[in-house]
Amino acid sequence: MLGFGVRSPGVPLERFEFDLGYIERLVAGDTETERHFTRYFGDLLTMKLRSKLRSAAQVEDAKQETFVRVLVTLKKKGGISSPQALGSFVNSVCNNVLFETYRSGSKTTPLEEDYDGPDERRAGAESALLADEQREKIQQVLSGLPKKDQELLRLLFIEERDKDDICQAMNVDRNYLRVLLHRAKAHFKDRWTEVTP
Repeated sequence: MLGFGVRSPGVPLERFEFDLGYIERLVAGDTETERHFTRYFGDLLTMKLRSKLRSAAQVEDAKQETFVRVLVTLKKKGGISSPQALGSFVNSVCNNVLFETYRSGSKTTPLEEDYDGPDERRAGAESALLADEQREKIQQVLSGLPKKDQELLRLLFIEERDKDDICQAMNVDRNYLRVLLHRAKAHFKDRWTEVTP
């Protein structure tokens, strides 16, 4: 089970008592509360996931998926029974994410060694037309997202800015940037599904 606390090297775990006000601020998107939430549970989830998953990328993906699911559930009416149960709730969501990761990992089939993908160095007229259509859809989807998501996705994927520059521009740290990026991608994916037939 997840313990409560923020761990620094050489400093014992400190307990934090969650209350209704904390949950309400988290649901409302209060920046400081979200930062505290990601820092508080970030190290604990990383330690838990590191022992279960093979790569740092899988650990990070599972951690961000856990954060997003917890926040989505909290925003639903009757999200969790009691604020004091937040730690155990985060732990159970993390367990579900781990289970799904294991299950999806067992269904993948590696490509044969002699697999040779299509040569995409030269784009034909059809693929150029499809690329234009794709660009228009992307712009349409982006324009329907919240301004913060639009800005983050534009800086990272269109302007290809360094993540440290984006942190500075948005006045956030790297951990919170990961949460914002994961949320923005989820919003983009949901909106893409609505727009794309």
